[in-house]
Amino acid sequence: MALSSWGLSPSALLCGRGTVVQQPRGVCGCCGALRPRYKRLVDNIFPEDPEDGLVKTNMEKLTFYALSAPEKLDRIGAYLSERLIRDVSRHRYGYVCIAMEALDQLLMACHCQSINLFVESFLKMVAKLLESEKPNLQILGTNSFVKFANIEEDTPSYHRSYDFFVSRFSEMCHSSHDDPDVRTKIRMSGIKGLQGVVRKTVNDELQANIWDPQHMDKIVPSLLFNLQHVDEAESRSPSPLQAEKEKESPTELAERCLRELLGRAAYGNIKNAIKPVLIHLDNHSLWEPKIFATCCFRIIMYSIQPQHSHLVIQQLLGHLDANSKSAATVRAGIVEVLSEAAVIAASGSVGPTVLEVFNTLLRQLRLSIDYALTGSYDCGTGISTKIIKEHEERMFQEAVIKTIGSFASTLPTYQQSEVMVFIMNKVPLPSSQQPIEAGKAGENRNRLTQIMLLKSLLQVSVGFQCSNMLTALPSAFLDRLLSAALMEDPEIRLFVLEILISFIDRHGNRQKFSTISTISDISVLKLKVDKCSRQDTVFMKKHGQQLYRHIYLICKEESNVQAHYEALFSMLMLISIELANEEVVVDLIRLVLAVQEIAQINEDNLAPYNRCALFALGAAYLNLISQLITVPTFCQHIHEVIQMRQKEAPYLLPEDVFVEKPMLSKSLDCLSPEVFFWQSKISEVLGGSGYNADRLSTPYIPQLTDEDRLSKRKSIGETISLQVEVESRNSPEREQRVPAEEITYETLKKAIVDSVAVEEQERERRRQVVEKFQKAPFEEIAAHCGARATLLQSKLNQIFEITIRPPPSPSGTITAAYGQPQNHSIPVYEMKFPDLCVY
Repeated sequence: MALSSWGLSPSALLCGRGTVVQQPRGVCGCCGALRPRYKRLVDNIFPEDPEDGLVKTNMEKLTFYALSAPEKLDRIGAYLSERLIRDVSRHRYGYVCIAMEALDQLLMACHCQSINLFVESFLKMVAKLLESEKPNLQILGTNSFVKFANIEEDTPSYHRSYDFFVSRFSEMCHSSHDDPDVRTKIRMSGIKGLQGVVRKTVNDELQANIWDPQHMDKIVPSLLFNLQHVDEAESRSPSPLQAEKEKESPTELAERCLRELLGRAAYGNIKNAIKPVLIHLDNHSLWEPKIFATCCFRIIMYSIQPQHSHLVIQQLLGHLDANSKSAATVRAGIVEVLSEAAVIAASGSVGPTVLEVFNTLLRQLRLSIDYALTGSYDCGTGISTKIIKEHEERMFQEAVIKTIGSFASTLPTYQQSEVMVFIMNKVPLPSSQQPIEAGKAGENRNRLTQIMLLKSLLQVSVGFQCSNMLTALPSAFLDRLLSAALMEDPEIRLFVLEILISFIDRHGNRQKFSTISTISDISVLKLKVDKCSRQDTVFMKKHGQQLYRHIYLICKEESNVQAHYEALFSMLMLISIELANEEVVVDLIRLVLAVQEIAQINEDNLAPYNRCALFALGAAYLNLISQLITVPTFCQHIHEVIQMRQKEAPYLLPEDVFVEKPMLSKSLDCLSPEVFFWQSKISEVLGGSGYNADRLSTPYIPQLTDEDRLSKRKSIGETISLQVEVESRNSPEREQRVPAEEITYETLKKAIVDSVAVEEQERERRRQVVEKFQKAPFEEIAAHCGARATLLQSKLNQIFEITIRPPPSPSGTITAAYGQPQNHSIPVYEMKFPDLCVY
């Protein structure tokens, strides 16, 4: 029978032990023994039955031959590749596995300069397996590639490309095979393959740049997809036999691979690695639940190098700007993720552009206010296809405020101070003459902006700790903050008080004054009290009167509620504990007595509740301050007044006023003198204990400032009293005094006009003097100064004559202030004057 009838060419011969070997095309000669040695060695590693596996003895011969003749290694690889491709096409998968095992062993054993050509054949075979539709072949090729990726090559490669492997492994990560187990295996193989590509290329500058966007846009979303997706089989409770399998779930493997990828990212590669994450979260609408987004960025922040943390935050801020017209829930999710990232970044670096971060957040806050008021994302036209839900915008605003506080808490003290000044300068105030625009539901943009910015400032101030109040509250910052306290909106005033309290409270005493009461023993509060430092004393000398004045003015507001009085009480007590010396205590007592008179005289026509609240506020403060300074007579007077109020007027005590249903009285103008705190009595008892009695007996009268002239309030007469009497007006004995001059609208108007006229005249006189010295001839200026010098000399001569010949004392000596004799004055020509005093 002809050989061709058996499907064999004439060159198919019996050789060796009688095995029929088919001679491939292109072999010279007609005998298999004449084939190249490397081909015979390769053929011998394949058994007759593929189930027997690789022939190990022949594999050792092939390995020895490859090590002895490295120039043949590329041919060995090419021949193995040819056989593998033929076996794949003929579905001989057993021989395919043997060929891949042989390739793996050759790769592990050979590290010569010719390895590059062999690797090309190897990668060609791996690609062939990955292109197959058989899951087992895909997994086999992936495993071989992972082994190859762990090999450190001795020689560089200039032309090797991994684009196909990145694409194919990414596709495997998204496998949707019908069988859940097979699908899981394919996805895990894809993740391992991507991990191998990263390990092979990330540290080799001569390899393809894996950080290019074309690669990152495939690798990162593939890992995130497996992080996000949890199969039902994985979500069930595993059996003991499946426990080991559960440890290698695609989710955990993807997380480990993502951490490794980000941990290898250098400064210039962070952007390319983070941008695909943001795009993936956008495309799959994963910002709204925000759980997965927060988890992703927690992995990112803990994986990257700490000094690169601020780059991630900048990427998030830029993405927030790019989504400024997205739904409020999406923006809120981005902001909350940003808040989490900022807290983690505290241990690293938040970058040099701190104010840019807060500027972005404040800009988003203002945009949200505009959206809520106009109902449109296009504020200029008012036309929008999206429906804006106001409550969602409110949630977004609260998220921004929380993020501002979280981010500020990571900053050092000096940067926190800069941030607070920056936020305060953004608050629109009436004195800045900013336009007031009407908005939705009667609200205006300026008011909402003021409230939101003050809320942000409060968030920053809560975490601010500074021992030096001069540093914590610079003059410019304090002026703007206190000017907001003069606004008619009660919510804004309350925010200002809370911000001031958070600055002053440095020992955590705020919560101990959360309720107003007249407790009999202050020791139950367990207050933390330190001695007033020199810096605090300087601060109170510089800004104390300004603080007292604004407290006094806030007390006169009719729109105050219980929260305002509680904040005022806390602020008075915290000043007494944190910043007080004897002078400050005296001024605070005078201030509280002046507040008592506001309620007693009622020039501002306050409601009964407000008057009772002021009486109760004064009683609670004086009760605690009397126990702090421990002057027995002072404590006795305060205690007697409180007891009298308990008997005759309980509605003047905090226990009956600051409750859900307060007890009020309409007959507040007919109170007996025993229920008032007397300024004359207090000055007497404290003066006997070393306090300044003269200052205590002087009523507190706030001074008129330029701020009052510029403030948009109801009238200056309602803000500042212009009474010219110098006697005490805080005492209940005021009825016995001579009545003061009646103040009418005309007298107020005349006083204001006259003061303005005097200021104008003084300003004009100064202008003329400056103009004269700028334009007049030198001779005229010299003559004018000479005449004044002559007049001054004559006055000095008169003084000298009086000093030389003093009038004789009746007793012959001059008695000093304490009765001790004193010698006559030294003649002026014997006196030694400082150089600055000699003309």
